[in-house]
Amino acid sequence: MLRTLSRFSLIVLATFASSGAGAAVADGGSYRIAPTSSIGFHVGQVGGGGIDGTIKEVSGQFRLDPSDPARASVSIDLKAASVATGQPRIDAFLQSEAVFDADAHPDITFRSTRVVQTGPRTARIEGTLTAHGVSRPETFQAELTNQEKGRFVFHVVGDIYRTPYGMGVGTPIYSNVVNFDMRLEGQR
Repeated sequence: MLRTLSRFSLIVLATFASSGAGAAVADGGSYRIAPTSSIGFHVGQVGGGGIDGTIKEVSGQFRLDPSDPARASVSIDLKAASVATGQPRIDAFLQSEAVFDADAHPDITFRSTRVVQTGPRTARIEGTLTAHGVSRPETFQAELTNQEKGRFVFHVVGDIYRTPYGMGVGTPIYSNVVNFDMRLEGQR
């Protein structure tokens, strides 16, 4: 569930794509993460199945500097109370003290510390994820999937271990690994 935050860092990928992605990337500066972005997650279960959900409230921004991609930055903010699985009982449990503790720790954040280009349209985003009051380094993979003047769309994936964040309830029946699959849209 925490993985969702790191997807945001993929937006920084646009900075690296400037070598062949088109004129839109040349537009440096600040971009906001659009509310049309989506953060999906999956926690596997022994014997198959598991828990699939989304984190609905996402915001933040990223800065691009086409002349110096290493200066790119990403800041992502999620609301723990917006976790949704389509099952009210599971949603309440995930928002409770046992998992996100949304009342005591309402915000999940990701702040990039480094962006490394791995291909013409891909990058590795490193940064600090804070959830449930715990901050740890995490890494996500991003791919630039669409760009237009003033708009970038990234597909971001990553896996995060939940026990270091104090969210290990249910292991080993439920996986310790949370798989994140995100679509992040940045707009001027």
